[in-house]
Amino acid sequence: MIISRKLFYKNLKVLLKNSIIYFLCAIFVFFIYFHIEGFASDKKKKQLEPLPPPPVPKDNPMTSEKIELGKKLFFDRRLSGDATTSCANCHDPEKAFTDGSEISLSYPTTRNFRNAPTLMNVAYAKYLFWDGRAKTLEEQAEFPIMSPFEMNQNLDFLEEEIRIVPEYREAFKRIFGNDVNIKLIAKAIAAFERTLISRNAPIDRYLRGDENALTAEAKKGLKIFTGKGKCIECHYGAYLSDQEFHALEVPENPKYVNEPKFITTRRYVAKINRYPDYMNVKEDLGRYFKTKKKKDYKAFKTPTLREVAKTAPYMHNGIFKSLDEVIDFFNKGGGKGNKVLKPLNLTDDEKKALKTFLVEALSGDDLNIKPPEIP
Repeated sequence: MIISRKLFYKNLKVLLKNSIIYFLCAIFVFFIYFHIEGFASDKKKKQLEPLPPPPVPKDNPMTSEKIELGKKLFFDRRLSGDATTSCANCHDPEKAFTDGSEISLSYPTTRNFRNAPTLMNVAYAKYLFWDGRAKTLEEQAEFPIMSPFEMNQNLDFLEEEIRIVPEYREAFKRIFGNDVNIKLIAKAIAAFERTLISRNAPIDRYLRGDENALTAEAKKGLKIFTGKGKCIECHYGAYLSDQEFHALEVPENPKYVNEPKFITTRRYVAKINRYPDYMNVKEDLGRYFKTKKKKDYKAFKTPTLREVAKTAPYMHNGIFKSLDEVIDFFNKGGGKGNKVLKPLNLTDDEKKALKTFLVEALSGDDLNIKPPEIP
């Protein structure tokens, strides 16, 4: 049977038209499916969860000996260039592993330019530092040691300082089967830091079914946290953080705006991150210094809210001295010009209940960690 060329092309045109329609329908169905799945997953994700056991990397398993070695190194002032500073200076066990300062303590004659975040529950953090420049505790440990405005130590020299101590050298051989090196020093410190976990926090007991773990006022605050207050939009899961970065337009701390050492450090950070106009940078650009991405301009990591009652002052520059100031900042819709927050219109009673929840529910038992004997 012979089909005319005209009829052939007509049938082909119809077939192609139907194929395109089927293809577009398939794309639409897949889009709707994954959109719904993603939405459901997001809704499920934005819940509070009790703390699970901390994740431990396969290449750095936890042992009691390694933890004890890491603890000694954490408190050892040899890690600083002039032997005056240890990790514990800026992460003091008596202050929930912060230093209680607006701007973190610094190496003599220099000035830090950001607040020291707590190390409590840091085992659960996806990113470290306010700008997220490290992704593991092992990687993070090296930064402050070699930072000129923190501990200002040469890493090669530090290896020799630790290696010359017989007790340390023997411990590294026994625990790691290797001689002292900076990577193993970092692994030991990271192992210790993974033990800094909130214990017996009321929120965890409540989430596991103990209705009496929270007071009536704290329960009211929890409803505000997950509802009108919208705190849960960024503070959810076990770590109470979305582990993302947001530009909230937190105001610059006026105390340090014109301080030469503060300006010097900010310029230095901009310079080593290859920010073109580092000499004229007037504010902390946050994660943007590292990524150069528009979305990260003046964006900082969402901190955990666990132990928040013990970790004042707040924000990356310590601008807020109390939780009342923090709550007021968010209630007003954040800083001027930010595109993340909107006014909440919380009443005084609602703000009070929210604070009660933050203070009572999210605080665990004190760890009572004392400095060990340093070899």
